[in-house]
Amino acid sequence: MKNLLPWFDKNKRDLPWRRSRNPYLTWISEIMLQQTRVETVIPYFERWMKRFPGVETLAEADEQEVLKLWEGLGYYSRARSIHKAARIIVSDHNSTIPRDPKELQKLPGIGAYTAGAIASMGYGIPAACLDGNIRRILARYFDIANPVRTPETEKRLWKLAEENLDRERPGDFNEALMDLGSAVCLPENPQCLLCPLTEECLARQHGTTAERPVMIKAEPIPHYIVTAAVIPDESGERFLLTKRPSKGLLGGMWEFPGGKQEQGESLEDCIRREIREELDIAITVSEAFGIYKHAYTHFKVTLHAFLCRHTEGDPKPLAADELGWFTRNEMQDLPMGKIDRMIAVKLTSGPPENSQN
Repeated sequence: MKNLLPWFDKNKRDLPWRRSRNPYLTWISEIMLQQTRVETVIPYFERWMKRFPGVETLAEADEQEVLKLWEGLGYYSRARSIHKAARIIVSDHNSTIPRDPKELQKLPGIGAYTAGAIASMGYGIPAACLDGNIRRILARYFDIANPVRTPETEKRLWKLAEENLDRERPGDFNEALMDLGSAVCLPENPQCLLCPLTEECLARQHGTTAERPVMIKAEPIPHYIVTAAVIPDESGERFLLTKRPSKGLLGGMWEFPGGKQEQGESLEDCIRREIREELDIAITVSEAFGIYKHAYTHFKVTLHAFLCRHTEGDPKPLAADELGWFTRNEMQDLPMGKIDRMIAVKLTSGPPENSQN
């Protein structure tokens, strides 16, 4: 791969986390970039660094503020893990991010790839990386016919990444592979004529580029119908929200209460049952408040929101960490998932018709 670094020196992307070799910048950017496109990450990264310029300011922050700043990036367990790791770094490592990839992997949310990225890009330590772009390049460069993402192939790819790593410029080398995969060695319609590795690429020589990497066919992801209740207080100024348990999907985020529709159940029956089970109160369903769709990693949801009236009982957080009544303005400062934020925004666009009548 002798032509890779000269190509990178001419074509590397100007990204805010690359402007200095700083392990904190590398760490935060790499976590943000997981499952997320670069152009989406940049404004989040810049806002994050303005508020949390170093590991100590991050460690001192409240988790709710961290989640709020992360809102919209999704995969919120990443933010919670960063926050936990920052506190460990301050308490156990004298506020210094470890250099050793093995030590890095002991921190929450840091796996082999991220550890290699921090060590190589942040500290200049010869440590290999293997992400989706690098995995695809190696599978083509060495014309690997076995499916990727299997234990055997992963082991082979890690070995190839380590063997081919430039020991003098490991961070640049790993970034070069990432840029190559992002701009040239694309999943579909790779730009082989522009590739600095084209003469050495075995898949190119064998005519198998379009067949590499070999992927295991993914199972179809399930689709759930869910409901949510928009419940105002007697004044119509405050609305009932619940805070999700800290562990699990959207942990620590605030939401309009509700849940999955069961087989044979109407949407109205679903929301009444869910509110009884989650909050131990009775409601009447007034009117529909919108239909919202969202895709998560392993499933999709279509959420039906309803304006409801609280008719009986005192709310209790039976399935949540907390509950509270919030004004529209107060909701703006709470961390919420995408769908719940859309409902909150719709509420702020104007008062709903009085559902207390």
